Amino acid sequence: MKKFLVIAISLVAFSVVVSAQPRAVGLRAGNYGLDVSYENYAGEYDFLEFELGLDDAFNTNAFHFDGIYNIMIAQPDWTAYGRWGIYAGPGASVAVWTNEKDENLVYAGLLGNVGLEYFFDFPLQVSLSMRPRLMFGDGKIRKNGLFTLGLGVRYVF
Repeated sequence: MKKFLVIAISLVAFSVVVSAQPRAVGLRAGNYGLDVSYENYAGEYDFLEFELGLDDAFNTNAFHFDGIYNIMIAQPDWTAYGRWGIYAGPGASVAVWTNEKDENLVYAGLLGNVGLEYFFDFPLQVSLSMRPRLMFGDGKIRKNGLFTLGLGVRYVF
């Protein structure tokens, strides 16, 4: 009975700590596609970012999944309202493209993320980020989409 009580209290404490971390969900649109974006803070400032997106917003023959660990570099006090943040971090990406022969090609690779974000006084966040990415697969390196710029708009909860 003691083990059950300790486990139950631990699970409740863990769920309270996890649910206390700020999260955000929204869209990131860029020069190379449209992503659905989810952020979850890991600690006070650093955050995990996950995105599922189409590499060409008007052509559904290519999609990707990105996972990034962003580290808050600075939080400048540029305005009296809201909060600014400058961040960067490493990540990984998996993508599927359909080539001219209707074959699905799977690529995996590494990416980086450098960005500037602004949190309004209400639950809205906007960000501008640049993502260098290097994708490998099918015996070659995928070169298009090497540097993507993106504007993100997310609801913070």
